[in-house]
Amino acid sequence: MTSEQSWTCPTVELSNGVQMPILGIGTSQVGGFSQDTVLHAVRDCGIRLIDTSKYNGFEVELAEVIRASGVPRSDLWITNKLWPEDYGYETAKKAFQKSCSQMGVDYLDIYMLHWPGSMLPGRCNREQRAEAWKALEELYEKGLCRSIGVSNFMIHHLEQLKEDCNVVPHVNQVEYHPFQQPNKLMEYCRQEDIAFQGYCPLAKGQALSNPTIIQLAQKYGRTPAQICIRWSIQNGAITIPKSTKKERVAENCQVFGFQLEEEDMKAINKLHDGRHVSWDPTNVE
Repeated sequence: MTSEQSWTCPTVELSNGVQMPILGIGTSQVGGFSQDTVLHAVRDCGIRLIDTSKYNGFEVELAEVIRASGVPRSDLWITNKLWPEDYGYETAKKAFQKSCSQMGVDYLDIYMLHWPGSMLPGRCNREQRAEAWKALEELYEKGLCRSIGVSNFMIHHLEQLKEDCNVVPHVNQVEYHPFQQPNKLMEYCRQEDIAFQGYCPLAKGQALSNPTIIQLAQKYGRTPAQICIRWSIQNGAITIPKSTKKERVAENCQVFGFQLEEEDMKAINKLHDGRHVSWDPTNVE
């Protein structure tokens, strides 16, 4: 791809009819953060989905990116997340307002519970998840969030939330890459009309040296990173690769001009070994 805004990112329709870009840019404390690179992604590469969280601590810097990009707010998709220390009903709403203020926005496109466990003493995780989720439901009903979702939730967390609350999450964001393929969770999300989003699509770089990935990169004349991102997207996962390098971000966008053959998708599917390169929420009650 040449001039970098000459493409339009495909979208995934959420259960409430809102269209969410299938490709964005992630931000994380791990591996560093480059404000210039995120600005390049939005202004020069056509990326519209920016994924962040209070925990990562880049809200003020991202406010500057949003201003400097020149992209209308209505064309952007801003994801932010509620950290578990704010899982009280009132504290959740206050945390939301502070995040919006820090980012210089009036609303978020999606606000998520960041983690199924709580950091508040005295009550069980399930109760605190439900209380925080009810605050998000209220924000959604008031139009302050276009959608609401969860991150790192397993099936049992989603089942409990469905029993305890009114709005089924529009999105569930979890670790997803060739070595970590939670297929039962993906199928559950499909059945419940919850969009599936994956982070760490390159397994923090571990997938880039895998012989199968390298072989496919050579076959398609692409980079290993593009193979991993294309695989995620072809599996229907909203994908948010992270990089601090401008050339890598531009490369990560160039995944819509080719398609992996079914046999090659299956070859990557066989790479699953269950490893986590990030947090593992499996045992959170």
